[in-house]
Amino acid sequence: MAQPRPLADKVVLISGAHGGLGSEAALACARAGATLVLAGRKLPKLNRLYDTVAQAGAEPLLYPLDLEGASADDYAEMAQRIEAELGRLDGVLHCAAEFKGLTPLEHTDPAAFARALHVNLTAPWWLSQACLPLLRQSSHGVLAFVLEDLQRVGQAYWGGYGVAQHGRSALVQMLAAELANSGVHVRALQPGPMRTPLRARAYADDHDPQTADAARYGNACVTLLSTDGAAHDGRIWSLRA
Repeated sequence: MAQPRPLADKVVLISGAHGGLGSEAALACARAGATLVLAGRKLPKLNRLYDTVAQAGAEPLLYPLDLEGASADDYAEMAQRIEAELGRLDGVLHCAAEFKGLTPLEHTDPAAFARALHVNLTAPWWLSQACLPLLRQSSHGVLAFVLEDLQRVGQAYWGGYGVAQHGRSALVQMLAAELANSGVHVRALQPGPMRTPLRARAYADDHDPQTADAARYGNACVTLLSTDGAAHDGRIWSLRA
């Protein structure tokens, strides 16, 4: 029996594609039929992911991009290239994240705080803004954001990363309200604890029995980007056990 392909003929952009969740989401989306734009700042890792994704589905488009240094014009150029090479864009999944470790706010380097806010909040919005015209042309355009557990990252020592995650949650709510009648669906996913390099920076000795491999959430990303995710419009879909 053929496997269901809920993203067949769709073009999906994944930021932070070579990260823990990003790479698993890319593989799941490729298997679900999507043609992928894989964005990330580490070209060797993107190249390895390219090979894996190409074996699972359609040949992806690689787009090396450093969210820290990219300007709004760079994102506009990215959207133009996607349209020129692939002709459409149906979904954007924001998986990129910047987190250097737990630090008291009082002792946080100002530049590090600003960088965390930019990479985790400002840059995803600039990217989303550049892609909105293309998403509006889709029959089912989706802007999907991965979010942390806000209660956890609102506690002490999470610094600019924690602040940015709360801003990201507010961004989801605002965009969902503003785009409700535009044909673009805004959704968010809050995975449970994952074994990723980012989590390891916060928990050197992670003994949480609920911590799972990122692969557990790949199919949830597919759902969020497909018509099956309609129940999550304007909401944060929490998968924490």
